[in-house]
Amino acid sequence: MPTSSNKNSPGAIIEKTNLHPRNAHRNGYDFAALCVTSPSLKAFVAPNKYGNESIDFADPKAVRALNSALLKHFYNVDYWGIPDGYLCPPIPGRADYIHAMADILTESNKGAMPLNIIGLDIGTGSNIVYPLLGSAIYNWKFVGTETDEVALENGNHLIEENPGLADKISLRRQYKSTSYFKGIITPDEHFDFTMCNPPFHSSAEEARDASIRKTSNLNKRQVEEPVLNFGGSNHELWCEGGETYFIKKMMEESIEYGRSCFWFSTLVSKGSSLDDLGRRIKSLPIQDTRLIDMSQGQKQSRFIAWTFLTRPEQTQWRQKFWQAEK
Repeated sequence: MPTSSNKNSPGAIIEKTNLHPRNAHRNGYDFAALCVTSPSLKAFVAPNKYGNESIDFADPKAVRALNSALLKHFYNVDYWGIPDGYLCPPIPGRADYIHAMADILTESNKGAMPLNIIGLDIGTGSNIVYPLLGSAIYNWKFVGTETDEVALENGNHLIEENPGLADKISLRRQYKSTSYFKGIITPDEHFDFTMCNPPFHSSAEEARDASIRKTSNLNKRQVEEPVLNFGGSNHELWCEGGETYFIKKMMEESIEYGRSCFWFSTLVSKGSSLDDLGRRIKSLPIQDTRLIDMSQGQKQSRFIAWTFLTRPEQTQWRQKFWQAEK
């Protein structure tokens, strides 16, 4: 698929063999320090088969305790929690998405990181992890959207329990599950970027089978039932048509809001989705694209970003919204 500033020419794909250079988690987890910050993590820390302190990543409670400790230790999130069964995101990988988006914004501003950035997180979830990370690392403001009432309630609770977040993060209910930006972006608003972690799978059965494989790999033995160490409710894990259909519909709807947002973006879990998404990009009036590879251990991921703004319009955007930050 296109990876350059012009979809008809070769371009720079940002490749990483490990986490982003600015990612605070590049060197692994210092469990001793994390336990000092968050004593409740101690109950889950023990030597692994190599003699190193670690946790059982197949244990949902241990993963949640680790996330809470990471968010407190590195990002000043004093309180964090999610309802049972909801997605518990891996913090290092989510931070990579934030850092890579910062690179795109910097490149778009002629090498200077713009300030006063506002992002839109589509399907922010009960964990609101992207707004938490982006506001802590880069002082960005966020609007998060969510269709699930329980997730939205928990996200608002996190904002209320952490001083200062109410000035940076706000959440909006998306009442139509088949819409992304409609009913959310008002005519007088602008967003510098959007981001999204779409449902990966096309059915509940596919999501279940994937979870069983993951649990088997973590436990080094075959299991019959999934253990959702990172959780995920049905709407978070799968949708009709899977991520390819979900993202193509997002791209189509984004056309209408192409002058309200500089960069649209979304994670793409499956490499097999890229060819189909690349063909869809070529069929739309997209002016500029990025394909950003990310990796964490054995896990390979990536996100795509696109904009409808022409070069003159990009200049006008910088002058209107980023002028003070040059």
